[in-house]
Amino acid sequence: MLVSERRFRVEWGDCDPADIVFYPNYMVWFDASMTSLFALAGLPLPALFASHKVVGIPVVDVKVKFLAPSRFGDELRAVSTVTEFGRSSFVLRHQFFKGDTLAVEGFETRVWTAHDPSAPGRLKSQPLPKEIIDKLSASGK
Repeated sequence: MLVSERRFRVEWGDCDPADIVFYPNYMVWFDASMTSLFALAGLPLPALFASHKVVGIPVVDVKVKFLAPSRFGDELRAVSTVTEFGRSSFVLRHQFFKGDTLAVEGFETRVWTAHDPSAPGRLKSQPLPKEIIDKLSASGK
């Protein structure tokens, strides 16, 4: 599977009064890491959504383990990959390392989603295009 890596520094505003990363920020970073993975695969999201007439790929399930705290000034390395494909969904694994230490590991399930033509204002899952599965399944970094 294709693996995306990105590095970033924890900023003061990312932290709570206990001087550790406020946990919802990891969801923001999961999303940024997913966007980076798609870009690495040659699938920039704005163009991809427009060309496939989808609204997006919302999260329908998330599981996170917090193993070590991250603080203001820490450099984190985010490693993301798809671990599983379904008919209209896929599971992403995000690992955040502080040095060699795995600080956070999360899994999110996302669904390929478009407007439901039979119910205005509603969304409906769509089959995940083979092109996307193929590109995210490619080996290498």
